[in-house]
Amino acid sequence: MKKLIYIIAFFVVLKVTAQEPQKYNFIKYELNHMYFSKDSSAFMNLYAKLDSFEQKKRKQISVAHIGGSHVQGGTWSNTFIDQLNQYFKPSGGGYFVFPYKLAKTNSPPYATSFSNGSWKKCRCVGRDFCLPLGMCGMSITSNDSANNFGVALTRRALFKGFNVVKVYHNFNASFDFTITASHNLKAVRIDKKELGYTQFDIEMPVDSLSFDLVRKDSLQRDFVLYGFSLESNLANGFYLAALGANGAASGSFLKCTYFEDQLKTIMPDLVIMSLGVNDTQAKDFEKEEYIEHYDSLIMKLKSVNPDVAILLTTTTDNFIRRRTANKRTVKTKDAMFELMEKHKVGVWDLYSVMGGYKSMLKWQKVGLAAKDRVHFSPKGYTVLGTMMFETLINSYKNNKKK
Repeated sequence: MKKLIYIIAFFVVLKVTAQEPQKYNFIKYELNHMYFSKDSSAFMNLYAKLDSFEQKKRKQISVAHIGGSHVQGGTWSNTFIDQLNQYFKPSGGGYFVFPYKLAKTNSPPYATSFSNGSWKKCRCVGRDFCLPLGMCGMSITSNDSANNFGVALTRRALFKGFNVVKVYHNFNASFDFTITASHNLKAVRIDKKELGYTQFDIEMPVDSLSFDLVRKDSLQRDFVLYGFSLESNLANGFYLAALGANGAASGSFLKCTYFEDQLKTIMPDLVIMSLGVNDTQAKDFEKEEYIEHYDSLIMKLKSVNPDVAILLTTTTDNFIRRRTANKRTVKTKDAMFELMEKHKVGVWDLYSVMGGYKSMLKWQKVGLAAKDRVHFSPKGYTVLGTMMFETLINSYKNNKKK
């Protein structure tokens, strides 16, 4: 009997240990909290929405995460939403998905895209810059006479099927697209030209969907695709729009023609802004210009939703060409706190939490960061997403007690 008790106790300890995230002595967990100016009303509104959501009086909480490659990879954002799902336990949800694979670049872990046609990408960055661009900072174009394209959730998606899909495109009269006939689905189509997308309400949830694109004439070139919104609206859930473009800096999204118009269609309750690494990698970096770009972006976000809660994450520690520790990162941290006072937004000081100057070396040593000392490993991005969840949920719970 005593032996049986020991065995049971061993497996209980093993289970608890497996559930607890690993702790690292170089991460400053005691600094893992949010900072606010005297006016934190936007986040108090967000917490009230979370209360209603928890009581199932509110259908959806919409989160947009804006950034460069840290966000395009998707693991950081998806982990954050995954932790929120585990806490609130909703059964619905949704994703905004850009077809990164068709743009021949890396995709997030929760969705993929496919096509038998040729596409050309446009980005809000460097040599790839061209117009028009949407809220993701990217678009793809095709001029094929016949083209099949589609989107699918992967095993890592937090919800397993969608019954509403919105296809964001340019409404070029020379092209038409329909759900591929082989799906044998009953769907109601609504063209919402004024909102920039075509919506399909599907009779039953699916985990993938493809479309047949046909060029009817050659009067106008290029069908432009900005992305998909995949939604499961049968129950309440979190909606994630991870708006990441590799190489994006603070001024990049200001070049996007339809940034505000498309963002209005998802009406974010919380926007997380994680731009700065690519700014500080440049020799001509100026703190004042960086602040000006953020000023403009924040004003755009507030024009979309005046009540939006905005969380600025300080720039992660990084190295220039792997060798030189980047001292400019401290300037972007100072800028975040100046913006906090000016715009009444929240700040998560990730730079200090991860250990500050040269801390990237310690993250790399234990496999949490990549060899370039700029990016993180999938495990590292999971740590970031978990800590970001913890700082938000602790703030929420503390204010709930008050």
